[in-house]
Amino acid sequence: MSVKRFVVAGVQMAVKPNDVNYNVEKSIKWLERAVSECHPDLVVFPETITTGFATGLSPEELYDLVDTVPGRLTERICEAAKKFRVYVVFTTYERGNTRGEVYNSAALIDYNGEIVGVYRKTHPYSLENVNRGGWVTPGMDTPVFDTQLGKIGIIICYDGDFPELSRALAVKGAEIIVRPSALLRSYEIWSLTNRARAYDNHVYVVGVNAVGPDAAGNYYMGNSMIVTPIAQCIAQGRGAEEVIYAELDPDPLRYITYGSKSPQVFDHLEDRNLNVYVDAMKPAKSAFEPSKRVPFLKKINI
Repeated sequence: MSVKRFVVAGVQMAVKPNDVNYNVEKSIKWLERAVSECHPDLVVFPETITTGFATGLSPEELYDLVDTVPGRLTERICEAAKKFRVYVVFTTYERGNTRGEVYNSAALIDYNGEIVGVYRKTHPYSLENVNRGGWVTPGMDTPVFDTQLGKIGIIICYDGDFPELSRALAVKGAEIIVRPSALLRSYEIWSLTNRARAYDNHVYVVGVNAVGPDAAGNYYMGNSMIVTPIAQCIAQGRGAEEVIYAELDPDPLRYITYGSKSPQVFDHLEDRNLNVYVDAMKPAKSAFEPSKRVPFLKKINI
């Protein structure tokens, strides 16, 4: 176990759609507010905080609007992280190698204002995925970052619907999984997936969801939450701009449930029967049909 006792905060803020300079400046002000309110060691922002999720732009136009990471959209927030001596998970669409190649990314910035690494969303939502006519190129890496706070994995919004992804991070040693999001589905789905991913893998899940509109007129519900490895929600946001926070206990599996001294004697990772998962990674479709399937223009090779 490497995780220490520390405070994590989620900044639940709205953006001005597609105004990247305004949104960076606003993010810095909210980072300062989070530091003032709860003295956090780690601050997490919602998904695509520099533009909003749906931009109404083509991949080429979005590429021109944003930048690489590191780059001009992360420079100021890195300076602020160093000034306030906090880790920050900062989100933005990110330029790839060629015009039109855009990633939905989250950068982990350390106390010194250095970018520890970048996670690029591996499961873009169907309408977002460039391989299905959208604007985001899927990432292919699942890093776990070994920090002074503990081992941190990152997933982004729709990623949280896929148990395999969070499990992969947990198997790599993640103790905290942060989930920047711009989730438009029901609160029940949001709460269920955050709690399930935390309990499945005995990790902390920090789900930080957007509020307010994006360029397409979508409105986001907030309800950010911090969930323990035994599925207890220890911080809960509303549907407004605000900061949520909680102190993470470095020994969260001692008891089987909260408010009880009953000992926990199982470990979901250790107790897996790996022999029964041989077929789990094969391509498949649900036995039930959705209203519409968004066709793949290009399949990712396995």
